[in-house]
Amino acid sequence: MEKQDMMMTSMLTVDQGENEGEKDKGSVEVSNGFTTSTPQSPREGPGTAACAAGTAPGPGGGTGSLAPLGGLRTLVVQQTSLERPRETWSKKMDFLLSVIGYAVDLGNVWRFPYICYQNGGGAFLLPYLLMAVFGGVPLFYMELALGQFHRSGCISIWKHICPIFKGIGFAICIIALYIAFYYNTIMAWALYYLLSSFRPTLPWTTCSNSWNTANCHRYMSSDHNVTWSNWSTSPAEEFYTRQVLQVHRSPGLHQLGSVSWQLALCLLFIFTIVYFSIWKGVKTSGKVVWVTATFPYLVLLVLLVRGATLPGAWRGVVFYLKPDWEKLLSTTVWIDAAAQIFFSLGPGFGVLLAFASYNPFHNNCYKDALVTSSVNCLTSFLSGFVIFTVLGYMAEMRQQSVDAVAKDAGPSLLFIIYAEAIANMPAATFFAIIFFLMIIMLGLDSTFAGLEGVITAMLDEFPHVLAKRREWFVFGLVCVCYLGALSTLTYGGAFVVKLFEEYATGPAVITVVLLEVIAVSWFYGTQRFCNDIQVMLGFYPGCFWRVCWVAICPCFLLFIIISFLAFPPEVRLFNYHYPPWTTVLGYCIGVSSFICVPAYMFYHLLNAKGTFKQRLLKSITPEPSSDNHRNFIVTNAV
Repeated sequence: MEKQDMMMTSMLTVDQGENEGEKDKGSVEVSNGFTTSTPQSPREGPGTAACAAGTAPGPGGGTGSLAPLGGLRTLVVQQTSLERPRETWSKKMDFLLSVIGYAVDLGNVWRFPYICYQNGGGAFLLPYLLMAVFGGVPLFYMELALGQFHRSGCISIWKHICPIFKGIGFAICIIALYIAFYYNTIMAWALYYLLSSFRPTLPWTTCSNSWNTANCHRYMSSDHNVTWSNWSTSPAEEFYTRQVLQVHRSPGLHQLGSVSWQLALCLLFIFTIVYFSIWKGVKTSGKVVWVTATFPYLVLLVLLVRGATLPGAWRGVVFYLKPDWEKLLSTTVWIDAAAQIFFSLGPGFGVLLAFASYNPFHNNCYKDALVTSSVNCLTSFLSGFVIFTVLGYMAEMRQQSVDAVAKDAGPSLLFIIYAEAIANMPAATFFAIIFFLMIIMLGLDSTFAGLEGVITAMLDEFPHVLAKRREWFVFGLVCVCYLGALSTLTYGGAFVVKLFEEYATGPAVITVVLLEVIAVSWFYGTQRFCNDIQVMLGFYPGCFWRVCWVAICPCFLLFIIISFLAFPPEVRLFNYHYPPWTTVLGYCIGVSSFICVPAYMFYHLLNAKGTFKQRLLKSITPEPSSDNHRNFIVTNAV
């Protein structure tokens, strides 16, 4: 449906008398006593300035001077759009906390510390920082600038950049749905732990529960009568695998089993919180993140202080940071560094485009990109101390090496090793409650952001259908996400989560971002993009950023994609090795989102008019931005 505009008139009184010089040059007083607003778009500024200076567009598109005619007054006819004004953040901090909450997620707590010690400890920080400076941060800055300038979601923005690449937006939305299918299940596990923590004795500290087996043994230095064997399991491991996940009831992906009703209720509660946090837009989610984005930092500091005072904490810190420079010669270290910084900062998920589109036009997104990406990297580094001080304590208590204690990666590091360590601390119940609350809030921020990216994209693409029905659309989206997550709530749901995490999202989103960078830098043009930034921020991006966008970022992303294809991950979970057909299934799920890109290219060329060359030229030519700029028609009236 085409936009409907109408001519709204407002009379501007410009006195040609002696008080003219006393007028404020930045605003024009209207006849009803109000002043015109500050220009919020690049196309709005010149028109307003022309009126303030007493000039008007001439027939040829220039400006013509208005001769002072004694007591005559100037009548200005102003054209405005009937479109609803775009929602904006209530405060700048709402935006910053939302971006930080999105970028700082569960991966910062469990993935970074594990990858760091696995890839050379302190030596890993060198490739990590290099990949951040030359790859992650430029992509982060690019997405914030694109979203803020074009003020559109990840689908409709492409008509202003390169229309043939619009399929990227649809692919991003599908990837975001896949992430919502499994990511929130991890929060449901954390909620189950949180509810189980409200008791004097934590249930994962004893072997006398109904779910425990004969192999369950407490293994601490105080337990002198316990003999630990290769078949022995800790009470924390059995609580996680046999009570929360119940994976022993599923032989594998070919037979998932029934849905766990306890986890289904936990996930329903999580999605209820998500719905009422985002149903009204950034006005409500911007307030919620003041709690969900700041509380994890408070808990991390408390856990860091507590961990640093535990016996053996120094062993964990040394193990975490001791550099092994020889590992830098391995390509695996550089691959892990590139993948970690990419998924940590999170460009390509449509979230940064959506969040930035609600900013004021002249907001300094360059500074925002540097601040938020720095906070994200520092949080990852801090989380390593929080995790490894406790792992050092566990090694001291078990009289083992830190390497033997830290063998688990991923969620198991949090739900088995860290949970067991907390259970053996004084005031275990308190620390368990705040720790699992932190896990839930870290996840909630990212879920808010991921779904907001989809919502913004769909509302901008279909405004006349969805704009006034946002609450119902969000409700439908949350219901779809809940139904899609049911497979992860089965007894074999942990296997599904691992499959989605490894195959369904990673390769697809990296490929999508590679196409996004190519479309912006090579088709839209770096010079045009930099001109947009100059109009918006008042300065031209330096040579470093231009080189990164044109050459380094595409090479950075291509490096990750090729390494993934050349060295596909060996996927296993607990004692289950994924059979070859699951790899094919994982790639098919990933391709199902990426297929939107070539499919839309074919559709766009098929429906365009003219010869093939004309269609191709039109499909890579940006449409003029439809900002609600004002056109002023100035006339003289007695």
